Parts: sequence; C-alpha cells; structure tokens
Amino acid sequence: MRPQETQTAPETTVELCGGAPTADQVDALVELARAAEEADANPPFSEQTLVELHQAADSGDPQAPLRIAYAWAAPDEHRTDHQHLLTGAGVVVLGAEDAPDVLELVVRPNCRQHGIGGQLTAALADDVLAPQPGRVQRAWAHGEHDAAARLATRYGWAPVRELWRMRLTSLDEVPSPRLPESVTIRAFEPGRDEEDWLRANAAAFATHPEQGRLTRADLDARMAEDWFDPSGFLLAEEGGQLLGFHWTKVHPGEDGGAEPLGEVYVVGVVPDAQGRGLGYSLTLAGIEHLRSQGLGAIMLYVDADNTAAVELYRKLGFTRWDVDTMYAPVTEPGAEPA
Repeated sequence: MRPQETQTAPETTVELCGGAPTADQVDALVELARAAEEADANPPFSEQTLVELHQAADSGDPQAPLRIAYAWAAPDEHRTDHQHLLTGAGVVVLGAEDAPDVLELVVRPNCRQHGIGGQLTAALADDVLAPQPGRVQRAWAHGEHDAAARLATRYGWAPVRELWRMRLTSLDEVPSPRLPESVTIRAFEPGRDEEDWLRANAAAFATHPEQGRLTRADLDARMAEDWFDPSGFLLAEEGGQLLGFHWTKVHPGEDGGAEPLGEVYVVGVVPDAQGRGLGYSLTLAGIEHLRSQGLGAIMLYVDADNTAAVELYRKLGFTRWDVDTMYAPVTEPGAEPA
C-alpha cells in the first residue's frame, strides 16, 4: 500500500490510503475513536466499520474495500504521547454490488475548530467521494454535530435517513413476555446455530441496508468480541424451526464513570412467522434477560421512519436519546432531503 501525501497546512498532513490499513494505523484509528466517544458520548465509527478495519488489517489485502484519509499532526517537542498524533480521519467503506460507499469522519476533540474536518472532506471529495457513474455514496454523522451539517451543506449533501437512539430507564415497568404454547425460547449455541441464524437474519432483514447483509465473517467477528454472551442471544423456535431472535448486548461501565448499559442489539422475525406478536414477545424476553443482569438502563437503535417500531418502543417506555444522520449528494436521484 503506497499512500499519497498532500500538505494541507504546515501543521497537518492529510494522507490518503487504499486497501488494508496496517495494524498501527488501526490502533491509531481506534484510539482516536475512543477519545471522540469519551467527549461526545457517541462512537464516531459504526461497529461494522470497525469490523471491516480489523478484518482488512488481519488479511493485509491491498484490495480491501477501504479508502482512508488520515490527518497527522507534525511532531511537537511538548508532546510525548505520540511522535505523530492522528488528529482526524475519514474512513470510506466501499460497497459491494449495489451497496453504497459509506463515509464516517471524526476529528479529535481538542483539535476541532481548526479546519481539519474540512481538509479531510476536501481530500476525499476529490478522490473516492467524487461523483462516479454507478456508485452510490452516503455519509454517517453519529450524534447531532453542527459541524457535520455544515460540512454536508458545503459539499452539497443533504439528510436522507435518521437513526434514533432510544433509552429505557424504567425496566421494572416492562411486562413479562407471553409466547404461544408451541414456541420456545433458548440461548444461541456457538458451533450449532450460526448458519440457521444467518438465514433467518437475511430473511427478516431482506430490505435493510446494513443488517440484512451480514456475512458469516461478520458474525464470527462479533462473536469474538469481549461483549459477546450467547446466553443473551435468544432464539425463538417452533417445531425445530427458527422463527425469530433477540440478540442483546451489554456495554461495560467505566471506573468512576458511566454505568453498564444494556442494548436491544437486534430483534428479527422471519417473514412466515410475522403477524403473531413474536417481535413484541422477543423484545420483552430480551429486556427481561438484561434486567436479570442488574442493569439500570437499556438503549436501542431504530430508523426514525419505522413508525411501527418507534411506537412499540415508546409504549414500552423508551424515549429518544440521540440521533445519527445519514447524508447523500443532493444531485443523486432519490437523494432529496428527508
């Protein structure tokens, strides 16, 4: 991988790289993301982007579907933590087939308001985000950042999707699940259930732009994470057939900081089993499991235009907490502002 370097300011170098990042580059990106999340209470990169980065670094594939812009600060005699500090980055995951190319951009909190986000965006706009026939382009802004909206407007991008984060703090008020007598719930068994779950997930989310595309490698990567707990990965079965699932997640707390937080990670029901109230019952079963872990709060992500799901979660006591906004070029057909 041979980076192309362009000096954008005496104190900052923007470096464009394609293919697999090095392990050191991934470490720098993860450290940068953690610094931003601590300041913003919101991760700047989606989980799938982090999976793509780690998988590419492990493979070393020069054709990995990534294009990354790094903003490096020059060495500072007063700074001893890094020889070169990563002050910002823009990661574009290139979509396969009809999937879009998706940008996520972050600037280190104490380096903001110095034009770094603009430098990164300009470099990518002249490169992988330049208009290309047959390519669909999107960008996520995680959390309500005014700077992201200003950058989008400057480059002619507009909101096309909102993903809400909702939060529940009154867990004791949620009712217990009620399932048909013929339906049972059990925990996911690694080594047995992977392929059945992948088929059920693909069917349940056939039209979803991210969830329905999960591969076995994506599943294995998540199962390898420290947070993975098969006892919180609930499967609903009837006659040996997988009808639906509720995969829960627990975000660990921080010493002297945030308390552990549960998550309704993903709830799905296969098309043939829909209309029986299984999604509602599985949601309650997952909340009950998380409540049994002693958690005081639960969060989830839901598309703002999924009115049925939003209404269900509101009835259970969830309230809107934050929002992620997806942008698209306004010149792209069908990309008018949401």
